[in-house]
Amino acid sequence: MVDHIAEPRWLTFARKYSGLKEVAGSGNNPEIVAMWKKLGLPFRDDATPWCAGFVGFVLESSGIKSTRSGLALSYEKWGQALKAPAVGCVVTFKRTGGGHVGFVVGKDASGNLLVLGGNQADAVNIKGFPPARATSYRWPAGEPLPSTSLPIGSAAISTSEA
Repeated sequence: MVDHIAEPRWLTFARKYSGLKEVAGSGNNPEIVAMWKKLGLPFRDDATPWCAGFVGFVLESSGIKSTRSGLALSYEKWGQALKAPAVGCVVTFKRTGGGHVGFVVGKDASGNLLVLGGNQADAVNIKGFPPARATSYRWPAGEPLPSTSLPIGSAAISTSEA
């Protein structure tokens, strides 16, 4: 959990989806499928890695143009670059087999980034990520620049983003 400070509207919107999970087995969560549809992407399941679908859905639902891509690393050049993480910024990571993307909500006492994202252990939740894994910090173009002061919180370290 992270103490809340003033946060951007898209992060407040994203928090509403905390706990959303994939359907086990052959079914699909209709809310995840609806995220793909809102972005105009061809995926119709929750088995396709959906972290970029979640980020895009949140941004578009908040009036901000996303990359409209299902690829997490498409966000490495989106918006404007930040030199350091900030509450609500989009953060990208490399992982074996691809990438991951989510929203920074804080950091833990050890300095790990706390990230609200989709498809983190097959759900929307907050997980910790070593900052060395981050490949970019991005901010929506045209939005007021944030403070880079991060609140301290705690979350389990992410072990599954695919």
